[in-house]
Amino acid sequence: MNCCLLLPFMLGIPLLLPCLIATENSKTEEVKHPAGSHLRVRRGWMWNQFFVPEEMNKTRHHIGQLRSDLDNGNNSFQYKLLGAGAGSIFVIDERTGDIYAVQKLDREERSLYTLRAQVIDTTTGRAMEPESEFVIRVSDINDNEPKFLDEPYEAIVPEMSPEGTFVIQVTASDADDPSSGNNARLLYSLRQGQPYFSIEPTTGVIRISSKMDRELQDEYWVIIQAKDMIGLPGALSGTTSVLIKLSDVNDNKPIFKDSLYRLTVSESASVGMSIGKIMAYDNDIEENAEMDYSIEDDSKTFDVITNNETQEGIIILKKKVDFEHQNHYRIRAKVKNRRVDEQLRKYHTEASTTVIKIQVEDVEEPPVFLLPYYIFEIFEGSPYGSFVGTVSATDPDQRKSPIRYSITRSKVFSIDDNGTVFTTNSLDREISAWYNLSVTATEKYSIEQSSAVPVYVQVLDINDHAPEFSEYYETYVCENAVSGQVIQTISAVDRDESIEDHHFYFNVSVVENNSSFTIIDNQDNTAVILTNRTGFSLQEEPVFYISILIADNGIPSLTSTNTLTIHVCACDDTGSTQTCSNKDLMLSMGFRTEVIIAILIWFIFLNLGLKQRRKQTLFPEKGEDFRENIFRYDDEGGGEEDTEAFDIVELQGGTVMRERKTRRATRVEIRSLYRQSLQVGPDSAVFRKFILEKLEEANTDPCAPPFDSLQTYAFEGTGSLAGSLSSLGSAVFDQDENYDYLNELGPRFKRLACMFGSAMQSNN
Repeated sequence: MNCCLLLPFMLGIPLLLPCLIATENSKTEEVKHPAGSHLRVRRGWMWNQFFVPEEMNKTRHHIGQLRSDLDNGNNSFQYKLLGAGAGSIFVIDERTGDIYAVQKLDREERSLYTLRAQVIDTTTGRAMEPESEFVIRVSDINDNEPKFLDEPYEAIVPEMSPEGTFVIQVTASDADDPSSGNNARLLYSLRQGQPYFSIEPTTGVIRISSKMDRELQDEYWVIIQAKDMIGLPGALSGTTSVLIKLSDVNDNKPIFKDSLYRLTVSESASVGMSIGKIMAYDNDIEENAEMDYSIEDDSKTFDVITNNETQEGIIILKKKVDFEHQNHYRIRAKVKNRRVDEQLRKYHTEASTTVIKIQVEDVEEPPVFLLPYYIFEIFEGSPYGSFVGTVSATDPDQRKSPIRYSITRSKVFSIDDNGTVFTTNSLDREISAWYNLSVTATEKYSIEQSSAVPVYVQVLDINDHAPEFSEYYETYVCENAVSGQVIQTISAVDRDESIEDHHFYFNVSVVENNSSFTIIDNQDNTAVILTNRTGFSLQEEPVFYISILIADNGIPSLTSTNTLTIHVCACDDTGSTQTCSNKDLMLSMGFRTEVIIAILIWFIFLNLGLKQRRKQTLFPEKGEDFRENIFRYDDEGGGEEDTEAFDIVELQGGTVMRERKTRRATRVEIRSLYRQSLQVGPDSAVFRKFILEKLEEANTDPCAPPFDSLQTYAFEGTGSLAGSLSSLGSAVFDQDENYDYLNELGPRFKRLACMFGSAMQSNN
């Protein structure tokens, strides 16, 4: 089959392309081209490629013709077109084999179509030859303008950058075939942006061509054009915009808007208070506009700090002002940037300054004392109205109001209108050595204006107290004492205050006619009493009284006479006293009291213990409440009239009468119950502690009888094994009573056993 492809026009030039014919025996023939060139053709089915220009506007564009060499023109052959686009984009005339394009072709969408052709005998319906494949190529035309794909473009470059500084590179693309002439070859040009910017025509690189100041203009719009076909006539073009912003550099120093500021401050303003603001402006932005203010003349009264948010200078009070001392100030402030690069210091050679005038406003002030506090001294014993000291206050205001003085809450001191402090009562350093006063000064013309000052008055000591014994001495000497024996060491105290350390001198009074004792001063504020003879008699001289003179080292020196009482005692071989003159009665009473208290405590424990062991109580209606009353009864009682804690009627209502027992018959029981009473008692730790404290008081103070306790706890309880403790019925039994059992009751009854035992032996 012969195939002829006719291309009517290619770029406006008519062309006739030969068909490549292939025969079945594959013989090769030579076909002449109209231009005189030759193509080799193969006999049988043909193969070839067809060219069709894109963007043809015809609705039915002839591409070429397919023709079999077997076709003899009798119209018995039918041509068919197969493959992608067959029937939709490309159609074929079944009789003639002419191929047409029925749609507009776009090379940028598809540049190559592969189709198959077949010829069929219409009489038999059989294919005359095998399918033949051929290609239709869409040839390019310059139908696409350049496009910038990375829009929008934005660049940032520092202000004042030198010429040639790189800014940004823009790139456009062309969808046309780059191998087809100059359709896709682009050139860049600057449509807007001169004279500050330039662009390289082949690369699209934008550079700075002139220095720019951000403070004059901070951004620029540059328009770039890209043309294909290297800018030849008929070329297509595309444009884009580039936003170029100038970043700030610190090329401007801050400058004060005003050359003079006027401020006012009240003299009552406190230190650190803000009194006004100053402001400088910097054309730079962000950190390049951060600034610091300072006082140029290093003022001691005012200072300035920077508000980092508003970049204002805040004038603050550094020291309190006084209208009467200085009523106006003139200071100079300067400002500079906080951070400046080294290469930009040429723009910051001289700092901007401004003058600040500050007027002090007068306010009414309270009186001012000349001193922050006063300390006065006065000797004790000074007469009423004695001068103590003088305070002074003045009105700091211009009118100088007179001052009235007063002392707050003092009965010892007073003050007159001149500020003189004087006494109104006697002073005793030993009672109060210091007085802390508060003196108030008030303006007569404005009583609401007042102030106070502390006044400290020290009462000075005079030697008005003689020394005396430091304690009460109970001194005794044994009958068998030898001469030179130390029987007592004494010391003294003095309530006066001595400039130096106290020193006391001891001596026996010259009027004392007693050579039985002597005194030795130890020169350390103590002295010892020694016997001056051997042997003393309790019967002849039971008591000695010695007058001792004690002198201090005050100016003038004071002397006191102190009496030391010495009792003569009968002592055993070890020196322990047995019986002392004028002390027997006291010791006897003391130990009798100890015995009574000990027995009373024993009785209370025993009574409570027995009550807890009873199966039935005498007072069922009270029950536990009775014990509660006992535990909570922690005062000393009110005597016989104290009937609040116990029901006296119930206590006296016992019906069981006890048989009187002789002391001799019950002494064994007493010893047994005494030991038992040390273990039997209530579980309350509080009550136990109270009993022990009272027992300790009785042991240490033999002269304190238990008045209330004897009356309150006199009821012994029904069925008490101890019997009555009353001494009313014991007179008939005391004659034949043997008190030796007291020795078995422990050390507390030792002295009592000694006294009663000795007395009974003496009577016998």
